[in-house]
Amino acid sequence: MTEAGPRAPGGRTRLISGPGTLLLWLYGVMVVGAVSRSVVQITTDFGRAPLAYALSAVAGLVYGFITYSLVRGGEKARRAALVCCAVELAGVLVVGTWTVLDPSAFPDTTVWSEYGMGYLFIPVLLPLTAVYWLRRARTARPGPTPS
Repeated sequence: MTEAGPRAPGGRTRLISGPGTLLLWLYGVMVVGAVSRSVVQITTDFGRAPLAYALSAVAGLVYGFITYSLVRGGEKARRAALVCCAVELAGVLVVGTWTVLDPSAFPDTTVWSEYGMGYLFIPVLLPLTAVYWLRRARTARPGPTPS
């Protein structure tokens, strides 16, 4: 078991100390990038590539929830962020593979197209890094007491 991280006000385990601060910053940037991109695409040209633009919006929502969970801290937020990171990674792998195998299926790119190549592959590296960090940050559970 790993040690519990530093405590935030309210007794929750902090998730944004050390390397977690960089994760928070990167997820914040991805929220702004994905949400602003999808809002512009959906409001100006939704009929051109509705699936691609909707997937970018979903990516932005996932990034936003992970960012919120990192700031919130605590064991429930850590577990929720882990689930969202798994969803994020699955999305990146499915959409990335789909766009590589059948590029014509997406008339325009998404945040997760070609495994996030348009975002310097951060969309595929970020959930892997976050899962590692969140697993390390889990709260130590007390074991049985020796007699």
